[in-house]
Amino acid sequence: MAHSPSDAVLVTTTDGVQDHKVTAYLGIVSGEAIMGTNLFKDFFASIRDVVGGRAGAYEKSLREAKELALQQMKEEAHALGAHAVIAVDLDYEVIGGDDKTMLMVSANGTAVRFG
Repeated sequence: MAHSPSDAVLVTTTDGVQDHKVTAYLGIVSGEAIMGTNLFKDFFASIRDVVGGRAGAYEKSLREAKELALQQMKEEAHALGAHAVIAVDLDYEVIGGDDKTMLMVSANGTAVRFG
């Protein structure tokens, strides 16, 4: 997999990075990924059929959506000249309804620069 300049942007859920002093707060950055409807209908149907089992394909899709959201957030931070994104929060939300249900994964945090 090719590396992009945004790969150098650190990401953490904490409010700082050990041994790094924040010298500039650049603002809130975010990334989102939306997964389609059929995946979730199948997923919830499989839960009824297999209690206690794991749905590997769905877990993989959720991980991919999370990684996409984080990558978008890092790219936005990199465009601002950030060294890191701190206080990152990941949210999973079901949007829509009936036949148009989708899952949105969003990543939000504060872009910062170190001294």
